Amino acid sequence: MYKILTVDDEEMIRGIIRKYAEFEGHEVTEAADGMQAVKLCREQDFDIIIMDIMMPELDGFSACREIRRTKNTPIIMLSARGEEYDKINGFELGIDDYVVKPFSPKELMLRIDAVLKRTRAAAAPSSQNEIVEIDGLKADITARLVYVDGERVDMSPKEYDLFFYMLKNRNIALSREKLITEVWGYDFYGDDRTLDTHIKLLRKSLGEYARLIVTLRGVGYRFESK
Repeated sequence: MYKILTVDDEEMIRGIIRKYAEFEGHEVTEAADGMQAVKLCREQDFDIIIMDIMMPELDGFSACREIRRTKNTPIIMLSARGEEYDKINGFELGIDDYVVKPFSPKELMLRIDAVLKRTRAAAAPSSQNEIVEIDGLKADITARLVYVDGERVDMSPKEYDLFFYMLKNRNIALSREKLITEVWGYDFYGDDRTLDTHIKLLRKSLGEYARLIVTLRGVGYRFESK
């Protein structure tokens, strides 16, 4: 059973999510705007948050930013728009998935399962202490820390996952399908533009070392190192 926080100013949307989530045995708490969501997250813990973007009082992006100050709860964003800017903005804030309205409630439940499986697997302790250094780029994979020329770089959870997977498979051509399967999982329900968006964010985070991520036209990407 998951403890779900649903945040949307449309009561009908909250009701649909509650209906399907409770049918599958989950516990649902509702918030009508971002302010309520932030307050609830300060008072209690949730397994996952379903957050609309356009809301009164405090929009979804601002609420996500406030919640991320103290909690790493997985977040799925809902939006009536599917624009790349919204997706990039959301992923930069550390959201885990993005769903465009109108959506299938059944698909949303599958996405919730997929996100929680991935985040819990990523949080599982590792017995290996793996550190990779390439010129001024240093990655402590076990501690999930990245440094560029001595400066620590903060990434979203999925940026870390993508970066570390590419590092572990450096100098290997990785198809788009392979990256999506290994980083997002076999049960990923998004589209491959999500991969492109995260590659763009990852290159931005790596600064001058973005050159190490090579685009293989018609195939995918390769992380190159000597």
